[in-house]
Amino acid sequence: MAFISSGYNPDKPMENRISDIGPQKYDLFYPPIIAKNKGKWLYHEIIKPGVLVHVAESGDEFYTVRVGGARLMSVSHIREICEIADKHCGGHLRFTTRNNIEFMVDDRPKVSPLIKDLAQGKFDGGSFKFPIGGTGAGVTNIIHTQGWIH
Repeated sequence: MAFISSGYNPDKPMENRISDIGPQKYDLFYPPIIAKNKGKWLYHEIIKPGVLVHVAESGDEFYTVRVGGARLMSVSHIREICEIADKHCGGHLRFTTRNNIEFMVDDRPKVSPLIKDLAQGKFDGGSFKFPIGGTGAGVTNIIHTQGWIH
């Protein structure tokens, strides 16, 4: 009877149910311009390797800057990625199926400062942390099995 006093209705067990099982629905995290234009994109163009513009029926433009990622990343590297997304992209980014990272911005003037910040990131050995590219006639991450990870 304790459930009934809390408002539980056995005839409608899912009514007013609150659950923390599983992730929240993915589209809650879309950037506003993507949510507004979902399913209404006309085309995209590669401006230069790794930089794309997506154009919607409404005329809205959205830019993605794709950088190489790694299959395994440290927490500090992921935090650095998130700091860049917070600084330039309103916190929005996505990981592709090949573990690349796409930083997403809604205005063309935001692209150059983002690219500049990405180009400054280097590992101690001198290689780029965020190599821009992986679109068009270019190289992207090669994905292979890594059973030991599981």
